Amino acid sequence: MSQIRKIGKIEPAYPFASYAHIVSPLPEDEGGGVLITFPDLPDCMSDGETEEEAIANGRDAFASWVSARHDAGKDVSPPSYRPESIPAVSGRFVTRLPKSTHAKLSERARAEGVSLNALVLAMIAEGLGRRESQV
Repeated sequence: MSQIRKIGKIEPAYPFASYAHIVSPLPEDEGGGVLITFPDLPDCMSDGETEEEAIANGRDAFASWVSARHDAGKDVSPPSYRPESIPAVSGRFVTRLPKSTHAKLSERARAEGVSLNALVLAMIAEGLGRRESQV
């Protein structure tokens, strides 16, 4: 029988609010609810019945993930989004894309029950998180 070792919580170098997180609905055929993921923190995720619950559970997952990484002797990457290091931007981003791509994105957003903007934002954030974890 394996023993379970308790890992003590540590104070992270950067707080929960410093890390980007993506909140997205889970399909009903997968149980429904809301998923929260962190592009900067591989495999750190949680869920909840509501967005508020998913974020609260995400805070717990974040604290546990950071503590487990520390206990394993692994580094915790700093958040990729640090407002003090980014020039002033409006937050508005406009781009043109092929009609076929627009149609595919619109259909996927409809299927997932989210707005087109929310879907594209989640995809961009996930892609940035994946790319930065490879660098």
